[in-house]
Amino acid sequence: MNFIEAQKNVRNIKGFSCRACNECNGIVCRGEIPGVGGKGSGSGFIRNYNKIKEILLNMDTLYTPEEVDTSVELFGKTFELPVFAAPIGGLYTIYGDKLTDYEYSKHILQGCKLGGGAGFLGDGVKKEHFEGPIEALGEVEGVGVPTIKPWENEEIFHKLDRAAETKAMAVAMDVDAAGLSILALEGKPVSPKSEVDLKAYVEHAKMPFVVKGIMTVKGALKALDAGAYGIVVSNHGGRVLDHTPATIEVLPEIAKAVNGRMKIFIDGGIRSGHDVLKVLALGADAVLIGRPYAVAAYGGGTEAVKSYTEQIGKELKDAMIMTGCNSLKDIDENVIYRGEF
Repeated sequence: MNFIEAQKNVRNIKGFSCRACNECNGIVCRGEIPGVGGKGSGSGFIRNYNKIKEILLNMDTLYTPEEVDTSVELFGKTFELPVFAAPIGGLYTIYGDKLTDYEYSKHILQGCKLGGGAGFLGDGVKKEHFEGPIEALGEVEGVGVPTIKPWENEEIFHKLDRAAETKAMAVAMDVDAAGLSILALEGKPVSPKSEVDLKAYVEHAKMPFVVKGIMTVKGALKALDAGAYGIVVSNHGGRVLDHTPATIEVLPEIAKAVNGRMKIFIDGGIRSGHDVLKVLALGADAVLIGRPYAVAAYGGGTEAVKSYTEQIGKELKDAMIMTGCNSLKDIDENVIYRGEF
């Protein structure tokens, strides 16, 4: 089961609000929340996609080739690919009830692992939105990243403990979920967190802690000062604030400010191995991909998730060959075309 077959399958799933467009660019679904679209005008989602596509690559095949190495070391483990599934929780509001959060997470974790990457896990209003993914995480020996929303502190600390009990390799918090008004409508509001709060979460976790939803140098340095292992440069897929810059636009200045002192992940409109190469060249260590993984999991289960991950890996490898890169360490700004038309 490949990704194209999964796309065709999900279009017939009752309650699946995503159209599984051939070009997942946020145009058709803009403003659809609940749904998979960007907030308001949808410009955050659309800009994420468009700005990555505007970046061009320099072709260079005059070099000494070696076997291409796409592996990366993160969380004390080595992964074949710098590719992770982004956290998606409370699936029923967007994707219907074909899969429980446990079943979805199982497909994501096992498929990503087989394909050479790993998965971040979601969270939501109901207990099963977090406990289901945690159960699935235990079945892959903790190779995944539970992601906790910015709830009240008592719940956050409880969920940090649950992640530790499952021997998760890391834990994350999507602080940008503070803008998810749909959670408040369901009776469980979220809120912004202070630097003091964040430091307390990092210290309590006693494992690598990733802060998702960073869009400024100031935010990145706050996370660094709090002791975070890494950040995810993310505007939550354009779903929490209209009229934001694209993640790819703010990545270079954030990477420059961080200067290797913590790991940088990025999401937002990444759809191919060529996109992965571009963001790595501009300072990211790895990527998160969201909506396409949901299509793969719902349309083809573990097999389609594995196939999609391998597809991204093959495209990345091919792009590296054509830009003179034998390993991820060779990827830098020199692969990006800086001229003008």
